[in-house]
Amino acid sequence: MEDNEIIRLLWERSEHAILGVSEKYGGLVRQIATNILANEEDVAESMNDTWLGLWNAIPPARPQKLMPYICRIARNISLKRHRDNTAARRDSRASVPIDELEGCLPGPSMEDIWSERELGRSINRFLETVEPENRVIFIKRYWFSDSVSEIAGAMKMSENHISVRLFRTKKKLKQYLAKEGIEV
Repeated sequence: MEDNEIIRLLWERSEHAILGVSEKYGGLVRQIATNILANEEDVAESMNDTWLGLWNAIPPARPQKLMPYICRIARNISLKRHRDNTAARRDSRASVPIDELEGCLPGPSMEDIWSERELGRSINRFLETVEPENRVIFIKRYWFSDSVSEIAGAMKMSENHISVRLFRTKKKLKQYLAKEGIEV
């Protein structure tokens, strides 16, 4: 089913939309949730919450591109579930990629700052200046929370090579943000 058809069905409040989106994007949403959450039950709940979140968001929203819209919903829901699950105990599974950026980004709370729109726009502008391969590596690590070894396998590079590229990209990000007047 095409994205336009899924959006149309969501606007018509047809349950076939959820079947279509689940078929088309279920694997991607599962991957996002699995990279953030520790167990399969949480992953399944996060997936269901993603479909519900999509159902509640459209209408009134009419996204131009459905896949990034769904990814954002899935990521936010998974991160919230992870925070809720680890409030009493400290599990750093999903926070590691965000923590790696602490030296590049300003502020007291990385999760709060990451979600701020202006910083997000600055990071997007920065990523437009980065060579495409490094952009993919950066996004896989810091948006999808893929591990360095997963990225290395997907990119057919060594883990060390991926780590070096991430280090250099973070260094460039820090310099870019400083030029934009964002203090680190």
